[in-house]
Amino acid sequence: MTLGQLELHGERVLLRRAEVADLPAIVALLAADQLGASRDGADGTHGIAPYERAFAAIDADPAHLLVVGTRGQDTVATLQLSVLPGLARRGASRMQIEAVRVRSDLRGLGLGEALLRWSVERARVQGCALVQLTSDKARTEAHRFYGRLGFVASHEGFKLSL
Repeated sequence: MTLGQLELHGERVLLRRAEVADLPAIVALLAADQLGASRDGADGTHGIAPYERAFAAIDADPAHLLVVGTRGQDTVATLQLSVLPGLARRGASRMQIEAVRVRSDLRGLGLGEALLRWSVERARVQGCALVQLTSDKARTEAHRFYGRLGFVASHEGFKLSL
């Protein structure tokens, strides 16, 4: 099922809910980046199984949506959207955007911007009061990108690896 479509220099990129068959392409997008290269990828030790387990959990929960962008038969982008209900802000829901990736040869052409704008509009339609995302401190180019789209670095985030 098509969720939307984006134009990229006269070519159409279709957005749809990811399917388990998309996992190899999604994992390749995750691994093809400065941080993902060391923490993602289907190697000989773990293979694709950890991603299949995560996919099953995401796909089973209606609060989460794993999206792929395709151009023809090629997967060229991905992201995950999660609607988080909360008590803060008078019970407002927020949209969390995670794992935004665009294929390296298509970066800088406007696909990432169109994908984020589509996500923000989806959050509005779903009644979210806020859209949030996190970005590793090492991703300085991504920070400039998000800032250009109106995102503000308003909080300091903390993580604890387990």
